[in-house]
Amino acid sequence: MIYLYRMESSKPTKKYRKNNGLNVIRKEIQRIHLILIIVITILLSVGGAFTNVNASDNAFDQNLQDTAELITRLYSFMIDSSQIELCFYMDSVVRDLPDVDVLSIVDTKNQRIYHTNHRLINTEYDGTHPDFAAHQKNYYTESDIGPSGPQRRTYSAIYDKNGEYKGFIMTIMLKSSIRSVTYRIVYMFLAVTVGAILIEIAICRTFSHKLKKRLLGYEPDTFSSMFRIRENILESIYDGIIAVDNEKDIQFINKAAQKILDCENCDEKITQIKENVFAEKFLASTMEKGEPSLGLQEETESGTELVIDSIPIKENDIITGAVAILHDRTEYTKLMEELAGTKYLVDSMRANNHDFTNKLHVILGLIQIGEYDKAVSYIENISIIQRQTLSAVMNAVDNASFAALLIGKIARASECNVRFILKEDSRFKSSEVNVPSEALVTIAGNLIDNALDSMNIQISDTSKQRELVFGVFTKPGALLITVKDTGCGIPLEIGEKIFEKGFSTKGTGRGVGLYHTKQLIESLGGKIGFESEKDVGTCFIVTLGGENV
Repeated sequence: MIYLYRMESSKPTKKYRKNNGLNVIRKEIQRIHLILIIVITILLSVGGAFTNVNASDNAFDQNLQDTAELITRLYSFMIDSSQIELCFYMDSVVRDLPDVDVLSIVDTKNQRIYHTNHRLINTEYDGTHPDFAAHQKNYYTESDIGPSGPQRRTYSAIYDKNGEYKGFIMTIMLKSSIRSVTYRIVYMFLAVTVGAILIEIAICRTFSHKLKKRLLGYEPDTFSSMFRIRENILESIYDGIIAVDNEKDIQFINKAAQKILDCENCDEKITQIKENVFAEKFLASTMEKGEPSLGLQEETESGTELVIDSIPIKENDIITGAVAILHDRTEYTKLMEELAGTKYLVDSMRANNHDFTNKLHVILGLIQIGEYDKAVSYIENISIIQRQTLSAVMNAVDNASFAALLIGKIARASECNVRFILKEDSRFKSSEVNVPSEALVTIAGNLIDNALDSMNIQISDTSKQRELVFGVFTKPGALLITVKDTGCGIPLEIGEKIFEKGFSTKGTGRGVGLYHTKQLIESLGGKIGFESEKDVGTCFIVTLGGENV
């Protein structure tokens, strides 16, 4: 994965983390990890202890049987010895056998001819008698209770050289000794379990700190919260965003980008192909060069004009991917037109204000020289003209923004010594045409400004009246705008170029007004044309929804 951008803000303070519980996820990971390890360790230890205890019991039985067999062979050498010699010898044998707690030899008369407890020698044996015939062996092992308590004993038969049965030997290990061995095994596994748990706790803490370090010092839940916020922001913006990793695989594409690339409702495979083709075309070169490519222009299959900024993503000076930002050029054009319309409106109001300032200066001058009657008459004339102008415009146009533009342009024309004429039969009804106010302001403002500029150019006939005739007409579904001036006209040789972007006869840095006006009119489904005669004037005609009104 690649990161679209990295937060450079300082790490969260301890107080902030404490107050907002920002280490919840990290503690939860640590807790789950510990519980899992402890449970597994305990289960393994219990299983191991159980297995070892069972194995130990089997080993005890086998050792007892082996020891009983050994003692039986040794006794066969001492069978004819005196009791004193037998006791001395058997005591030494028992001392050398750590797995034997009690040894007892019983003859056929049920007399104990030897016992590790010498007080029981020559006493009658009243315990369980072995049944070698049932076990079909000369020795076997079972649990029983004797004078020394619960025990595990192995019976082994004694025969003389002639094969005659002479008694039996009991090789005994007390249950207390067996339990002590079992306890040692359990304690050992318990110690191993506790040690393993302590080690796992240390590992969990180390893992937790490393996890926090890998997340740039943020707690996991803080990081995930930041990620969700960033994702929501990226999804909410209008521009499209596509991010790829260094393998040119798409890692992120927001809904705006899918909409721009017409991939919203496409088959998943087709969508992936479109996205990867885009990544290969624009982002691959950016990653190869390692430098951003700004202002790239492209047109989609649906005809949408895009402006693309392709930027490489670097981490520790290593290119890890790239991100492309897709701007819908149509929307930018609309925004520029709205701003341009507002600018024309403000300029018009400024010109109107300037015109009133000049009139106030005239009134002030008349008062200062004592011509009070003339001042009163001048004010009355101004009021009449203003009321007539306002009345004519407001009666003809029912759109406030459009009317304000025309009033401002009338004031500006007056400053330029141009007679502004609104055709008597002009009529604009907002209910009859669906044209945004911003579009009307942009179109009319550009055409009127061009007409005023044309009439400000010096022409050969200085006595010619400079007039601007503006007309606007509507009928249901159709609009007609005409702007006629008595300026210098448009020469035939440049007539086909005036709507080209950047073309202007007024110097460098111009030539966008008529270009954007034509683009706007055509986007509304209309047309613009003109008729012109050199040194006579020009008439621009705009139609929307019909050729004539």
